Amino acid sequence: MIRILLLVLAIGIGAGGLDDLRAATGSSWPMFRGDPAQSGVSPARIPDAPILKWRFKTGGAVSATAAIVDGAVFIGSTDSNVVCLSLSDGSKRWSFQTGGPVEASPLVLDGRVFIGDTLTNFFALDAKTGAKLWSRGFDDKIKSSANWISGTNGTSTNILVGGYDFRLYSLEATTGKSNWVYETGNYINGSPAISRGRTAFGGCDAIVHVVDVIGGKKLREIEAGAYIAASGAMEGNLLYVGHYENELLCVDVDAGKILWKYRDRAFPFMSSPAVTADRVLVGSRDKRLHCIQRADGKPVWTFQTRGKVESSPVVVGDRVLVGSDDGRLYIVSLADGKERWNYELGQPIQSSPAVVDGHIVISCDDGFVYCFGSPH
Repeated sequence: MIRILLLVLAIGIGAGGLDDLRAATGSSWPMFRGDPAQSGVSPARIPDAPILKWRFKTGGAVSATAAIVDGAVFIGSTDSNVVCLSLSDGSKRWSFQTGGPVEASPLVLDGRVFIGDTLTNFFALDAKTGAKLWSRGFDDKIKSSANWISGTNGTSTNILVGGYDFRLYSLEATTGKSNWVYETGNYINGSPAISRGRTAFGGCDAIVHVVDVIGGKKLREIEAGAYIAASGAMEGNLLYVGHYENELLCVDVDAGKILWKYRDRAFPFMSSPAVTADRVLVGSRDKRLHCIQRADGKPVWTFQTRGKVESSPVVVGDRVLVGSDDGRLYIVSLADGKERWNYELGQPIQSSPAVVDGHIVISCDDGFVYCFGSPH
């Protein structure tokens, strides 16, 4: 009986059944979009009118999204450094020099930080000290943020990350050893979403790739109609992802077909969507945040900013947080898209909010990392 239970647990974990155990919580935002499915939803609580608590200056523009784990903020910069900051006051705990600009967001998992740079290197760092644990060289730059999946034995962990060398890699988390490599037809810019034992992602080859996470076997390819630079979000067998020819797609990755397409004006979707029980939220270069019905792709509302919205929205309760190229961080109502709050940073915001209880961390082109929180 014990053997059967262990086997069921191993299969469940390997298939993604228990992957949410290390997803976003009220006190943790461990990776880009919060969880392996890249849902962009946080269970945290934030103040109605946050105030600026601190800011930290890096040596370059920051387009990456932060990770927050155990009271620490992890983020990379185009100054070729990864830094760890105290969430409470923004003081620097450590920095690690990668050798190349960092545009990918960190994955923090089991005491390690996984991140790549645009000089083709992928690193595993000690989360407490910043010491390099291992590194691997790819054949081109890395802009994709890493994701993770538990192995077939229920204890090991594998890291998934894509590169501009047209490949998706599966690496052992503890050693960096290669499990498998999946070849595509062009750059992989976005991060692979994971659900139910498979990963789905788009590339500059204009194809949605669906791959078995354990063996790296191609399950199917779905023509998207245009190249995909953004990351997708998965909910069960459905992938939501935008492309450069002005459409957001809902793709059934099991059936291998597109269920619906959302199209408004002729502007690309470079933002990654957030997915709730009944809605999809996504930014567009048309300067708006779009809210769409999950069931049929029909519009619910749009929120107008003054610049392109390449920042990926995060849903926190009944509110949506998103940045804009107009230099503002916005909080809008999930119900009707009405503005509730904004703060002007002054430079374009391409990163996405990282959210834990009482704190919102975001960065922008001015090279600063900002933390907002309660006025009390």
